[in-house]
Amino acid sequence: MQSEVSKPRQFSIWNPEEECLPRDELRALQLRRLRETVERVYHRVPFYREALDSRGVQPEQIHSLDDIRRLPFTFKDDLRANYPLGLLAVSREEVIRYHASSGTTGKPTVVAYTRRDLETWADLVARFCVSAGVRADDVVQIVFGYGLFTGGFGLHYGMERVGAAIIPASAGNTQRQLLLMRDLQSTVLVGTPSYALHLAEAMRESGYDRSAYKLRLGLFGGEFWSEGIREQIEANLGISATDNYGLSEVIGPGVSGDCQLKCGMHLFEDHFLWELIDPQTEEPVAPGQKGELVLTSLTKEALPVLRYRTRDICAVDPEPCPCGRTFWRMSKVSGRTDDMLIIRGANIFPSQIEDVLMRIEGAAPHYQLVVRKRGYLDDLEVRVEVSQGLLFDQMKEMQRLKEEITQRVREVVGVSVKITLVEPKSIERSVGKAQRVVDLRRA
Repeated sequence: MQSEVSKPRQFSIWNPEEECLPRDELRALQLRRLRETVERVYHRVPFYREALDSRGVQPEQIHSLDDIRRLPFTFKDDLRANYPLGLLAVSREEVIRYHASSGTTGKPTVVAYTRRDLETWADLVARFCVSAGVRADDVVQIVFGYGLFTGGFGLHYGMERVGAAIIPASAGNTQRQLLLMRDLQSTVLVGTPSYALHLAEAMRESGYDRSAYKLRLGLFGGEFWSEGIREQIEANLGISATDNYGLSEVIGPGVSGDCQLKCGMHLFEDHFLWELIDPQTEEPVAPGQKGELVLTSLTKEALPVLRYRTRDICAVDPEPCPCGRTFWRMSKVSGRTDDMLIIRGANIFPSQIEDVLMRIEGAAPHYQLVVRKRGYLDDLEVRVEVSQGLLFDQMKEMQRLKEEITQRVREVVGVSVKITLVEPKSIERSVGKAQRVVDLRRA
């Protein structure tokens, strides 16, 4: 924990009145907004009216926050089945922006925003920008792609709300990114953590001294990343690396974000009612235990969602944060229920492998999991780049590193997997979300 823990007054808070609301007042606000949301979707969205009627639930029967469990879940497939705008709760004339999810096959999930939705979104992003340490005098370089993906525009308008200068560099063209970073003296970097590592690698190879760059802070999201990756980014770029969380189906980035203490992402509970459930039994899990995050939007106008199954696995910490915010904090997402690999009976999340690799000297922060079918069983190969400092022809050292990784992975996941060491820079770099899993079972 950093020294600021004893001095919470030093932390900047975007909207103290909202972010430091006493818990009893927060719960009363949540209940009022929940009842309004259920009333709204019941009368305006046929999908939800049918789902509520099938459960015998009327909006006026929502008397407490515990009544959330009487409401139906919403799945990503529900958005696809109602493509493009079957879940819209306003007229099309009220919509002023459309976005869509990325990285899926088939039809995308389209989301819509009213003018008020965009104001809310920008304000929520401004919250986690300020909590991470962004100031009005910062120069922010955004290396997310701009387009249907919500990351680029979400961070852009949130940073604009804070008053920072923005370089909308978008994704790709790494040498141009470094040029802009040096010449415009960027102080904040926004993008995926995997691309931040790629930029650090390119920065080292460019021949420029680190002092030529003014970066001090990074806000990263869009993919899962471990504490080990955070440490790598901070060491290689010389910055404070913070996490934030969101998803397009709910609003985009702006559901939660780190404060400067980096001890969990503050959930913006006045706008999102969260639950943690066991993904199999659908029963609640206790605070501090891991479960699937389920979100209900409380203020979204165009496309409100009830109990959206995010498929993301995390834990929630109810302990007060020294920064002064009263919102509970969620851990880093450790995996997805649909991301889990079952190898010889063991449940394996890519994040478990990543956490092991980032703590082994000689392993670079670039890896890939390759899944194949061997007879009737699934087989997992972990391809790991070695660090630049190691000579690939030093067979004894390579063997030692391979054995260490094999042992440490087996200790964590419970089964042996094949470890393949590969040369530096042989795993393809991504300007967007890193492709960590290559599934060849149906190739």
